[in-house]
Amino acid sequence: MARIGNSALDVFPLALGGNVFGWTADEPQSFAVLDAYTERGGNFIDTADVYSAWVAGNSGGESETILGSWLARRGRRDDIVLATKVGSHADAAGLRSETIKRGVEASLRRLRTDYIDLYYTHRDDLSTPVEEIITALDALVREGKVRAIGASNISPERLAASLDFSEREGLARYEIVQPKYNLVERDEFEGPLADLVAARGLSTAPYYALASGFLTGKYRPGATEVYSARAPRAAGFLTQGSGPKVLEALDEVAAAHDAEVGTVALAWLAAQPTVVAPIASARTAEQVPSLTAVADLELTAQEVAALTAASS
Repeated sequence: MARIGNSALDVFPLALGGNVFGWTADEPQSFAVLDAYTERGGNFIDTADVYSAWVAGNSGGESETILGSWLARRGRRDDIVLATKVGSHADAAGLRSETIKRGVEASLRRLRTDYIDLYYTHRDDLSTPVEEIITALDALVREGKVRAIGASNISPERLAASLDFSEREGLARYEIVQPKYNLVERDEFEGPLADLVAARGLSTAPYYALASGFLTGKYRPGATEVYSARAPRAAGFLTQGSGPKVLEALDEVAAAHDAEVGTVALAWLAAQPTVVAPIASARTAEQVPSLTAVADLELTAQEVAALTAASS
């Protein structure tokens, strides 16, 4: 287990992404995935109020609703670190104080719980001052509705301003960031944002950790086409940037450890400074073991360096 920032939250080194619940995984499939994940020691589940509004017939909240039903039926609330997000749902868009208050109440109802362990701002709202955002989030912490707060998709400048305000006023501070970050998409996080996170003692939980499935190794030159909702984006890495080189390096390291290619890609992320848990999702229970196996795979410094070089 790893500690998130300066919070009291200890998490399994792989966060299970809930974006597929209500999208490519219906309720029975989602329950099977959640059961498989927790049976292997997992305790960190990540969702958002807007999941999965992009599906025809959905309006957002489907993932939280399925997750809330699973928590209630399995009686697992107390041993799960539950993360969700606010700011992107059509009924709670943006980060004004009243929007955050409305958003958390809706999430609590769908999740069938009276508290959220980790509450993220889903994406920054530049029209709202950081002072208003942090004050609203701090109120939720003081009310016991939220245990810790985090920020997804935030710039270094706005993150620094938020942290400075929290420190100056003695309010809850962001303890973790959630950026897009993986072996073939490094630019958004590495640099000023990563440096700030490290300097201020925050943690990182990268999303798109497997680059929409590309880093599992199932998309390859000449391979039979893989049909999935994410296939077009994943297959694009075959013709862009360092994709083929990364697959070659992953294959070599995976063979040395008798491990799945995707597990190695997650292990590279887990080896990066400040990363406590990459986020990855599974559509079926059979896909879960290769994700949770990251907890038992430690790469050598030379292997990490080789993968980093291949992805440059």
